[in-house]
Amino acid sequence: MKQIIAAIVLSLGFGLTAMGQTNTVTLKIVETSDVHGSFFPYDFINRKPVAGSMARVSSYVRQLRSEYGDRVILIDNGDILQGQPTSYYYNYIVPQEENIAASVINYMGYDAQTMGNHDVETGHAVYDKWIREVKCPMLGANIIDTKSGKPYLKPYTIVSRGGVRVAILGMITPAIPNWLPHNIWSGLAFTEMVSTARKWMAYIRKHEKPDVVIGLFHSGRDGGIKTATYEEDASIRVAREVPGFDAVFFGHDHTPYSSVVTNSEGRAVVCLDPANAARRVAEATITVTRSKGHTDVAATGTLVDVRNLEVDPDYMAHFKGVYAQVDSFVSKKIGTFAHDISTRDCYFGSSAFNDLVLNLELQITGADIAFNAPLMFDATINKGDVYVSDMFKLYKYENLLYTMRLTGEEIRGALEMSYDLWVNTMKSPQDHLLLLNESTQNDQQRLGFKNFSFNFDSAAGIDYEVDVTKPNGQKVRILRMTNGQPFEPTRWYTVAVNSYRGNGGGELLTRGAGIDRDSLESRIVWRSEKDQRYYLMREIEKQGILDPKPNNNWRFVPDNYVVPAAKRDYDLLFRKHNNDEK
Repeated sequence: MKQIIAAIVLSLGFGLTAMGQTNTVTLKIVETSDVHGSFFPYDFINRKPVAGSMARVSSYVRQLRSEYGDRVILIDNGDILQGQPTSYYYNYIVPQEENIAASVINYMGYDAQTMGNHDVETGHAVYDKWIREVKCPMLGANIIDTKSGKPYLKPYTIVSRGGVRVAILGMITPAIPNWLPHNIWSGLAFTEMVSTARKWMAYIRKHEKPDVVIGLFHSGRDGGIKTATYEEDASIRVAREVPGFDAVFFGHDHTPYSSVVTNSEGRAVVCLDPANAARRVAEATITVTRSKGHTDVAATGTLVDVRNLEVDPDYMAHFKGVYAQVDSFVSKKIGTFAHDISTRDCYFGSSAFNDLVLNLELQITGADIAFNAPLMFDATINKGDVYVSDMFKLYKYENLLYTMRLTGEEIRGALEMSYDLWVNTMKSPQDHLLLLNESTQNDQQRLGFKNFSFNFDSAAGIDYEVDVTKPNGQKVRILRMTNGQPFEPTRWYTVAVNSYRGNGGGELLTRGAGIDRDSLESRIVWRSEKDQRYYLMREIEKQGILDPKPNNNWRFVPDNYVVPAAKRDYDLLFRKHNNDEK
């Protein structure tokens, strides 16, 4: 009889050393984060197979469950609704069908999920429907319903496995109002993470008495936007300053991280970030030992590379119809390009790629001036037929398009900040032209730059020079309007920008142009109903055949510094990128 009882206990995950005295349960907690629509081992934008994807995560989870059974706890950390055309198709083309992001989470049997900022960016109609469709709890302790003053989502959930109670507390970066227009998150507020975590940790400990507490935060390690009231990336700060967490899983910054920090009580907290696109999962092994009324919790963590695992055939068979629908959608021809265009040129001067977007923005809005930055670090659209898939290279995000009123001096200020983020102040021809930072080689957002390239705005509608020998704030010299009229610092101009920039994203209009954040809304003259990619696509369809060329309306000077430095930095930047891709 004792042998039978011991066998039953072991099958439930207990290691028995003395009947009724000591038992041990081992849990595996697995996190995905920033999946960004990578549901299949195929890139529908570049039309080629791709490493990683949820199809490979599914294989790994199946393998883990075969060993640990229901002691595997599967969690996702948001930013799943945007990225690949798969997501766009289900968000906006067939919104009446169950969102693919919900279908995948439900199929794989996730236990909890949080929202990310790019999930919020889809708008209430999309994310509220998605929340209803997901079967596991959607968590967000610091997403507040402004009418009730209570969390809009569940702040936490309790998962019981093998007799162990695991509390999972979810939060999102509170910086969303800095990036997204108010109508997208109307009725919501986003509170600071450390104080929110303290509040709910106290509640959870008192009312739930969990054995293990896990943080699931869509907020980066550290850095990002910092204001008087919150920090964009506060996950490590929460782990250090709020006692009670055994492990903190996070994301948002697309940078893999695995470490242990010591909290304010001197306890170790495992901190894990699997980065993006389902190339890795973060995995914590939690061992709970009970002995004579005392409970000990030990945690270790690692990142598991799933890029080259076998694809789960059952997963692919289940989603075969989805795959076929999306493939058909992205295969639609919308126009023809006379030659290749590449984002690589955007960092070194006037570029056919970026200028195509700028010129289309001017045509769509009738604005005097347009701002735009390359949103994909290294993208090429080849000459010949252009398809829907290519539009996700031309414009990565579902930003809206705005027209805003800015003075000439505010325009120059915004450009000054952009180029200060982008280029070095050169002391000699041997210096770098670009602001590079080799320590960010694993950062899937910076990719070798010191700052984010999606904030590297250039302009159309004006002619100007950027003198890289001048100090920050004095590099940009605007010569004239491109139509030959004088450019006047005190005159009001209409400027086409995306909604991220118009809402204060990147701080080019606030810190750069000096516009008070509360005044941005009053500067908006017009805003599009649909996302900017939709209008760019429609304009290309209208024109049919396009021959995109650089406007050559701006340039870096002086040549004797810029020309040799640009060649060196080009080779360094893209040789490094190609090596990282391998």
